[in-house]
This record gives sequence, C-alpha cells and structure tokens, in this order.
Amino acid sequence: MGEQPIFSTRAHVFQIDPSTKKNWVPTSKHAVTVSYFFDGTRNVYRIISLDGSKAIINSTITPNMTFTKTSHKFGQWADSRANTVYGLGFPSESHLTKFADKFAEFKEAARLAKEKSQEKIELTSTPSQESTSGDQQSPLTPGNFNGTDEEPVTPGTPQRPEVRAEPSQNALPFSQSSSSIGKHWEAELEALKGNNAKLTAALLESTANVKQWKQQLAAYQEEAERLHKRVTELECVSSQTTAIKSQKTELNQTIEELEAALRAKEEELQRLKAEVESANEFQTRKDSLTLKLQDTESRNQTLEAQLRELEQRLESSQQERDAFHKSLRSLLELLDSKILELTELRDTLAKLLQSS
Repeated sequence: MGEQPIFSTRAHVFQIDPSTKKNWVPTSKHAVTVSYFFDGTRNVYRIISLDGSKAIINSTITPNMTFTKTSHKFGQWADSRANTVYGLGFPSESHLTKFADKFAEFKEAARLAKEKSQEKIELTSTPSQESTSGDQQSPLTPGNFNGTDEEPVTPGTPQRPEVRAEPSQNALPFSQSSSSIGKHWEAELEALKGNNAKLTAALLESTANVKQWKQQLAAYQEEAERLHKRVTELECVSSQTTAIKSQKTELNQTIEELEAALRAKEEELQRLKAEVESANEFQTRKDSLTLKLQDTESRNQTLEAQLRELEQRLESSQQERDAFHKSLRSLLELLDSKILELTELRDTLAKLLQSS
C-alpha cells in the first residue's frame, strides 16, 4: 500500500527565515494545495504540498508536534527534522479550524501507532529476557519508567514576625488596618506588573510583526499593480489565443487571492492597534495604582508614628496610675490606723462615762 491523500485544502505557504528566525518568507506565489497523506506500510502521517513539481512542504507528523493558531486565518507548526517552522495562511477561519482539527486527530493517531509499535517491541523482547534473567523483575516499573523521580518542593520558611508586647486593645486596629491596606495594594501592584510585562512582550512581538506585514503588504501591492498592468496589456492584444485567456484567468485569480490576503493583513493590523491601546490603558492604571500605593505607604508611616506616640502616652499614664494606686494604698493604711485610734478613744470615753 502506498501513500494515500486523506484530507486536502488550499492555503498560502510560508517558512520562517532561517537567518533571523522571526520573519516569514513566502514559498508560493499563490495559494496551493496542502494535503495530509497516510502511509499504511510504515503507519506514518505526512503533510505534503507541491508548487508545480517542487515540494515546498514535506513534514512527517510526530506526537510532540503542536499546531498553533496565531490569528483567525493563520497557523503554524515546527518541524525539528526539517529544522524549520511552516506557516499557512487560509482564506477563512473555517478552513483553519478544519486543518487544525485534522492535525490534532492525525497527531493522536501517530501517538497511538508509536505506542503500539513500542508494545510489539516489548512483547518480542520479553521471552528472551525471561529466559536469561530467571526470576529477575522487569526494569520497566512505574517508578523508573519516566526516567526521573520528582522530589517534593518544600516552600521557603516564612519569616517570624517581631514579637511586641501589646500595649492595649485600642492600639491594635491601627496597625492591622494599615498593614492590610498595604498588603492589598502591594498584591494588586504585583499583579499589574505581571500583566504589564506580558503586554510589553506582546507589544514588542506585535510591533515586529507589523513591520514584517507592512513589508509584505508593500510587496503584495507592487505585485498586484504589476499583475494589473499585465492584464491590461493582455486585453490590448487583438488576437487573444486560448493560452492568453487561461493566463489571464490565472492572473485574475492571483489578484483576488492577493487582495484577500491584503484584507486579512489590514484586519490583523486593526486588531494589533486595539491591543496597543489596551496596553497603554493598563500602563495608565499601573501608574495611578503606584501613586495610590505611595500615598498609602505615607499614611501608614503617619499611623505608625501616631501609634508609637499613643504607646508612649499609655505607658506614662500607666506609670502615673501605678504611683496613684501606691499613694492611695498608703492613705488607706493611714486612714485605717486613725480609725482604729478613734475607735479606741471612743471606747475609752465610753468607759469613763459609765464609771462616772
């Protein structure tokens, strides 16, 4: 059994520039047929595309490949064997979705086929191993099959908070409220910093893509103008042969495809502009939250100063109260002694009155 085509579609084919690893290089002047092939003898799936007699795509699908949708009409995948990245521009989003679904389906089939072949190899090698090893256990145990033993990651030991004597229950709400407000703004600022880093990376990548697409748009416009001039020249020819008519039809089709590609690039540029505006808005929010955090930190410092002052005042009032209690106890003792003396004096006077 030879290779049989199982799914076909049409798309513009690109390859990554091997020198820069960033820009896309078109490998076909117009949309070509891209097909999935299945080799029943080797149980292998391949993606093949021909531009005339030249093979511009010859990629074998492996289980570790991934097809990525970078826009609603463009997708790409990396082929480590060919040491390149292929890109496909589709006429519509539905074509891209069908191609991606087929890629995932055939990738899973390739994985299952690889597992079956490994099981066959293991089955054929098991009898010879049993005859030579006797009662030894198979080395392919669940513990060592993955090749590595993952160790549990222990989190860092949290720092112990500074122990301070609580002066009173009235001073606790100030410290708790200030620390909770500071932690809240710090967490929100860290989240915004992460979002800002992601948006900055996406903005840089989008800027590079915009420059590349502008160059491609200029090349497409020049190609479209040249083809329009060619069509005009062909129309001016009085004796139009069958070959000229077929060439005109092909050129018109190429112009339509280029115009569709131009429209797709313009839509992509509009989307990128919206992303840039969103990034600017996030930057403004970040700046405002930074100012709020600084204000909160200054207020927190003010509250901490007030708290220290209240603690000092409370400590001094506590000392004054202890001194007052001490003097009050001495007065009570003196009063008790005086009362006792008065009682004895009253008893003495009473006895004198009774005796008289």
